[in-house]
Order: sequence, then C-alpha cells, then structure tokens
Amino acid sequence: MSQPLVRASSATIAPVSLLLLVDLDGVVYRGADPVPGVAAVLAARAAAGDDVVYVTNNSMHYRADYVTRLEAMGAPITPDTVVSSARATALYLTEQDRPIRRAFVLGAGGLEREIRDVGIEIVTAAYAATRMQQEGIDGAAAAGSVDAVVVGLDPNVTYLRLAAAADCIRAGARFIATNRDPIYPTERGLRPGAGSLVAAVEATSGVTPVSIGKPAPRLLEIAARAVGRRARDAIMIGDGILTDLAAANALGARCVFMLTGVSTRDQLRGLAAADQPVAVAQDAAELAAALETLAASDVAAAAPA
Repeated sequence: MSQPLVRASSATIAPVSLLLLVDLDGVVYRGADPVPGVAAVLAARAAAGDDVVYVTNNSMHYRADYVTRLEAMGAPITPDTVVSSARATALYLTEQDRPIRRAFVLGAGGLEREIRDVGIEIVTAAYAATRMQQEGIDGAAAAGSVDAVVVGLDPNVTYLRLAAAADCIRAGARFIATNRDPIYPTERGLRPGAGSLVAAVEATSGVTPVSIGKPAPRLLEIAARAVGRRARDAIMIGDGILTDLAAANALGARCVFMLTGVSTRDQLRGLAAADQPVAVAQDAAELAAALETLAASDVAAAAPA
C-alpha cells in the first residue's frame, strides 16, 4: 500500500489533541454506503482524545438524523458534534448585532427545525407562496415582517417560493444562504443544489447573500466553536477541492484530502504548491497514518527547544 503524501506545514495546534473537522458524503460515506474503515479511524482518534466534528454543506437534514446514521456506522458522534450548513446558519442568525427574531425559510424540513431550535420564529416559503396564489398579494405581504431570508436546498421549490424570497429581500430582509453548491449529487444523477436556488433569488432581488457553507469560512468557524476550539487549528478531512480544501486554505488550517469521493489525485496535481493539502489519503489506512504523522509533528513542535 502506498504511503500518504504529507508535506511540511508551519501550522500547529494544541498538542493535547487534534481538532478534526470531517466532511461526510465522500469521506465517511458515499451515498448509502460507508467508506470502509473511516468510522473506525475516527473512533480511535476520539478515544485518544481528539475532537471530531462533522461538517457538511447539506442543509436538508436535521442533526439528529446524522447522529442516528453515524452511530450505526460506529463513528463517534453527539448532537453537538455534527454541524451542517443548516445548523451553522441557525447559530449564525443568533449571533447578529441586529437581532433576527423572524425568518423566511426557503429550504427543507431540517433547515426549518434547526432555525426553530435556536428560538427564531419562521415563515415557510410554502406558506407565503400559498398566500400569494390565493390572495393575489406579493411575497413580502404574504410572509409578513421578517428580519432575514434564509435559502437552502428545497426539493419542492416552486416559482412562487422563489418569488416570495426575493420580494422579502427587496423589502429589507437580510439574505443568508446555507451554501452555494450549484449541484447536488444523488444516486439518480446530478440535481440542482442550494446554490442554484440562491442564484435565482440573488438575480431577482439584486442582493448578494452572506454564505455560510464551504468554501466560505463560517461553517468551519462555527463547527470549531462547538467544541471550544479555533478553526485555524483544525485539520479538515474532506474530498472536495472547491469546498473542503478551499475552506481550509482560506482559514490557514490544514487539510487531509481523501480520494474516496469526488476528486482525483490528478486534479490535486493541478493546484499551486501553496494550495496543496498537507496530506493525501486514498483509504482509511492512509488516513490513519496521515493523522498519526500530523499528531506526532504537533507534539514535536510543542516540545521545549
């Protein structure tokens, strides 16, 4: 078996443990199937004292759904250590200087639940669209006063739902996107992602949203805070060049890049030296070896001169 490629890095993290921010689809599982051995590697790292937090741009599911699935795979998981773009968006809404008390939500049920969980009243896009159709009013009137419009992936999107979101933004609501992935891979092929819906609302409203998901840094920052750590001290474990690797590089964090998902080694070779991950692993064994090497280098870096 080939050894993982590891390059030197000047970044260091707290020597007592690693902070692992782990992407899900393409790393821990592929569609319905686990990636062999990865859950066991993460469980071993958690048992050794590392912090393991899962991060995903998928905004459709509630965090408890991930807990059930990951527990069944043997991965270390609690409700607080899975931070989807839906969960991160909800937490972001609570951190604003101008309080957000009521939000218009264009997205799936998981996003709605995450926002309700942090105490924010929501108006669903479906409700506003129904009122628009039945009463002949615009989206802002149908939704009522809202402080923010949140757009994620809505598999039941309609023209009027998009129109209602844009109407509310033009009426003064802040615009937040869970993520800007244009494509959503499924077992039945590629489908429009949240970014496709965001782009439609952006074009209609003329307003550029704040984006939470990768490659924007906010998802990783919020995930790191969930365990009291700093995102720049993290090791991002991911399979996406334009999402996982780009987000880590934007923060100055390290990235162990997995070849178990959407990207290839040839694609990595096309990147500039400064944009390369610190390690590349093609399977769970190489991931374990890479993390062991990085942990050892952190211990050495923290040792007194």
